[in-house]
Amino acid sequence: MFTGIVEEIGSVASMGEHNLTVRATKVLRGLEIGDSIAVNGTCLTVTGFDSASFSVDIMEETVKRTNIGGLKTGDSVNLEGALTLSRGLGGHLVQGHVDATGRIASVTPGDASLLVSINAPPELMRYVVEKGFIAVDGVSLTVVERTNASFSVSIVGFTRDNTILGRARSGNTVNLEADIIAKYVESYIKGPREGISEGFLKEHGFITG
Repeated sequence: MFTGIVEEIGSVASMGEHNLTVRATKVLRGLEIGDSIAVNGTCLTVTGFDSASFSVDIMEETVKRTNIGGLKTGDSVNLEGALTLSRGLGGHLVQGHVDATGRIASVTPGDASLLVSINAPPELMRYVVEKGFIAVDGVSLTVVERTNASFSVSIVGFTRDNTILGRARSGNTVNLEADIIAKYVESYIKGPREGISEGFLKEHGFITG
């Protein structure tokens, strides 16, 4: 579990077919084999590390669902270590399970922020609501507005300077994870109802006939 508050920008040291090595500093503190690190919002398991980098394995599903497979040596990535009880929840609950990728449609500079519009598939857009949460490349953001096929977010100065979203360009592919609460609400609404019903009362002998 993560918060969507990026700790640092890392740099891809090497990219193989099934493994990735990233140069980093902050996320290496206290790191152990088997720990989780979110790379562009994708939860990956640490398989090795040294004083300047860490390595993770990459599965076919990761390549299929995220932008990780398109990384090249030298590319910058957002990094966040797993949430611990000693850390505050500054963003929102992020699983690191990317739902889909989106494509940046436009980047509009403002006085102190960037307005980024992102095209996203229908299976993700059903979870997107204005003023709700969404994780974009692992960054916890608030939805400014939405249409049937896209949404926009505002990148404030700190986020612009401390994540790769400050370098966002039209056409870039980004990882998207919808708010987990929205998924649970949908599951509850669509799922089978349990509780006191006529069938329940009959089954337990409260009514007959």
